Amino acid sequence: MTTLRHTDTTTGLLLGCGVLAGPLYLVTGFAQAFTREGFDLTRHPFSFLSLGEGGWLQIANFVLCGLLFLAAAIGLRRTGRVGPVVPVLIGLFGIGMIGGGVFVADPAFGFPAGAPEGQPAELSWHGVLHGVAFFAAFPALVAAFFVLARKLTGPWARASVAVGVLSLAPMPFMGTEVGTVLLYGAATVAWLWLSAVMAKLRSES
Repeated sequence: MTTLRHTDTTTGLLLGCGVLAGPLYLVTGFAQAFTREGFDLTRHPFSFLSLGEGGWLQIANFVLCGLLFLAAAIGLRRTGRVGPVVPVLIGLFGIGMIGGGVFVADPAFGFPAGAPEGQPAELSWHGVLHGVAFFAAFPALVAAFFVLARKLTGPWARASVAVGVLSLAPMPFMGTEVGTVLLYGAATVAWLWLSAVMAKLRSES
């Protein structure tokens, strides 16, 4: 009985990391977005906050939240509730976030001050790897929502499908101001939804 309680406690703590990760990333990111001079939510993704003076905070935000998602993936695996695929996908998402912090984007679209007004003429090696991290992480998260829909029931399953579809909405508009705004909206809903799912599974574990 003592061993069982210890196992449940550990799983609950790991899932709690997943409850915290999304809101922490969003609060830290938006707080910087509204206080960093020259940052424009209609033009600049959160990745650009890693650049310039104070960029260390967003780098830490990426890495810490990525580690929290990795911990949550282990917790998901331990519950046995969502099968083997979802923990792998959330783990890939966490690794992608860590990569997004370690390999910073290239300055562009006028941020930080002195950056070219459009895309840089040539991408650096770390800018390329930052893009690779994004295009590995985000699809893994979206795929996790659709797989989760098969493991959840009732309104939780339907909501997971809806969030997955919503997460894809910005894709046709990527590279435009509309796409950037849609990406913020979709990412906010996605991370908060994942937090809610983690909280539900934590309460049941």
